[in-house]
Amino acid sequence: MLEVTLCGTKLRNPLVLASGIRGNSAGLLIRAGKEGAGAATSKSCSLLAREGHANPTMIDTQGVYMNAIGLSNPGVDDEIYEIREAVAKAGIPIIASIYAKEARDFAAVAARISEAKPAMLEVDISCPNVHREGAMFSSYPKDAADVCLAVRDATSIPFSAKLSPDVPNIGEIARACVASGASCITAINTIGGMYIDAHARRAVLANSFGGISGPAIKPVALKSVHLIRKAIGPGVPIIGTGGISTGMDAIEMLMAGATCVGVGTAVATRKESAPFAAIAKEMEAFMKKEGIKKISDLKLQE
Repeated sequence: MLEVTLCGTKLRNPLVLASGIRGNSAGLLIRAGKEGAGAATSKSCSLLAREGHANPTMIDTQGVYMNAIGLSNPGVDDEIYEIREAVAKAGIPIIASIYAKEARDFAAVAARISEAKPAMLEVDISCPNVHREGAMFSSYPKDAADVCLAVRDATSIPFSAKLSPDVPNIGEIARACVASGASCITAINTIGGMYIDAHARRAVLANSFGGISGPAIKPVALKSVHLIRKAIGPGVPIIGTGGISTGMDAIEMLMAGATCVGVGTAVATRKESAPFAAIAKEMEAFMKKEGIKKISDLKLQE
């Protein structure tokens, strides 16, 4: 009932461990498979090791999460071993997430990580914590296209461009990515924000700004996915992510136009030992009650 195909790869269900959520080692990617995920995305890696931002890097206030971890990672030369082990042992497709500060470095990371043979790559051009000259690559169609062209030339593995909602027209950015070789779109990344401690008279996070995630961003994610689907048409898959806690959240995301659903919030908030399996069970219960036999039938009424 929940089986889907993502860029030519079959998934037992559309639930994908989102990047940056427990995906920084092979063991954690393997764990996602054991917990019922249909696929798992690694934490983004770069060409060289990156230390990330100083603490504090994370805050949780009334269910609104904000982080400025700064994409800390060991670099692609170490990451390739983690991806290779996860590919061999997870039992589910592995999506390797990458980022860089220049298009040519995106290409270099893509070529190197492809040696581990992940099912897909995720090209993070939208992290609010790491800007190139003050702007994300996903801020402008040309910048997004330049990265996608570079990655497409560097690997034969399908890749998804991960986009930010902090742009005037996310559909336009998505079209530019697809026209330049992206096989898929992931939407959305976190939303840029800030918390201030009035007593200390300073920003709470060491980086001042961070990315907002959690249940609060689900409406923004739904809108973004819906706009992207209208912009790129039915043929290109979308991984819709942002604030997914329950089976109904996942159903809503699929109705908005997503092919698969990126899950991060539920991993952090649900108490079950297998949160993906629990969400899948809730999805199946809804579909059976509504007489819906397959994922592709989850559509909005026009």
